[in-house]
Amino acid sequence: MDSFLQSLQQSGFARFIGESGSLLGYPTVLFLHTLGLGAVAGLNAGIDLRLLGFGARIPLAPLERLFPMMWWGFAVSAASGLALLIADPVTKLHQTVFYVKLLFVALGVVNMQMIRTRIFRNPAVIGGVLPSSARGLAILSLFFWIAATTAGRLIAYL
Repeated sequence: MDSFLQSLQQSGFARFIGESGSLLGYPTVLFLHTLGLGAVAGLNAGIDLRLLGFGARIPLAPLERLFPMMWWGFAVSAASGLALLIADPVTKLHQTVFYVKLLFVALGVVNMQMIRTRIFRNPAVIGGVLPSSARGLAILSLFFWIAATTAGRLIAYL
């Protein structure tokens, strides 16, 4: 496996991303990763805060239109994250914190979908009544995305 990772890390694409010094290499990929994460985690946080009672005068049902943008952000973040991984798979795939980040991202995505199905698809929401699980899902969502972001930043330092 390590020989495969070494050959992957020495590929032209990986070397372009990690070593070229081109603005289109590492800086652009990292920017896209940050932009995607900002979209998925930021929009999630906005919905979570609304579920926790902030901005109570904002109707909840129209916020469901944000979910396609969150999925777009996730796709951008996942694709750019894969490019960042290919640039240095030998190091990253041997770091526990990398797997911790992936776990929290997965939990965040599952929780995001649970919020959509259990809250936004609940007919009572149209009348302004939140299901009892809304608060717990919102708190978990905030925790998962903060943990994923923190673990992601730690990858560069551990």
